[in-house]
Amino acid sequence: MLKEQIKKKFKKKYRFQDLGTDNSKRSVNYPDYAHKLCRKVSNNSKNTGILVCGSGMGMSMAANRHKKIRAAVCYSVKNTKLSRLHNNANIITLGSRLTKKNTAFKCIEVFMKTKFEGGRHNKRVKKI
Repeated sequence: MLKEQIKKKFKKKYRFQDLGTDNSKRSVNYPDYAHKLCRKVSNNSKNTGILVCGSGMGMSMAANRHKKIRAAVCYSVKNTKLSRLHNNANIITLGSRLTKKNTAFKCIEVFMKTKFEGGRHNKRVKKI
């Protein structure tokens, strides 16, 4: 499961809290988990989050309903970097059915180290 692989890979590098499911094979209502994470991220501007579902799209849609949240579906290093540089994304969403493990790892690394560029992008981000 991609979530568990991410936790294992980054447990020594980043401090995080797993707000997700118990990893069983049963179907869950993923928006419930997106909302839980968004409450944490929107309460502290220094927090970032990672959401994982089948495509990444459903989690992104649920997350982006929240004020102060800019969730980006990331599938490549380039689009991940741009989501931070230009859109000040604070949540990365990944599709476990569509994203290979190593690509997900690279995207997370880029997401965590890339800072918002600001400047001309500030005005645009405020409109989101």
